[in-house]
Amino acid sequence: MFVLIRTLAYATLFIGFLLIYLPERLLGWSGIARPASIDAPQIAGLLIGTAGAALALWCVFTFAFIGKGTPAPFDPPRRLVVRGPYRFARNPMYIGAALALAGAALFYRSMPLFGYVVLFLLVTHLFVLIYEEPTLRRSFGEEYQAYCGSVRRWWPRAGRGTREEGTGNRK
Repeated sequence: MFVLIRTLAYATLFIGFLLIYLPERLLGWSGIARPASIDAPQIAGLLIGTAGAALALWCVFTFAFIGKGTPAPFDPPRRLVVRGPYRFARNPMYIGAALALAGAALFYRSMPLFGYVVLFLLVTHLFVLIYEEPTLRRSFGEEYQAYCGSVRRWWPRAGRGTREEGTGNRK
């Protein structure tokens, strides 16, 4: 139960800062207000944003219940998470967050917010390469290597997940 509380606390801080506070500040700074009407771009943005948020939340709960840890680098899962959305891509939490941001950018028709999405993806990719993957290799060794061999970092293979249903990936 304590791991769930920690997970929700860390996820709320991450989501609140990177996916709500900073985008809101960017929209305010660029003078973009809520659209006066809901048209096709807003509906598409809502659908994409909702799908991204749902994916990110699925990942958060997968970390807590299967990995027995949190998404925070300083309190990681104790088991390598390769179930749930991690069967299809090694970084679905970041994909979900980027989709949520892209949905907001589309909803507001905001080029600065689209730029933020690109920056988020670039920083996230570098974080994965420089910190996460080396840490996961040290922590989970051959199990993580095998997982990397069967699941792509960002783009899911059509109709395929991991070859083995293991118990756990951090992100």
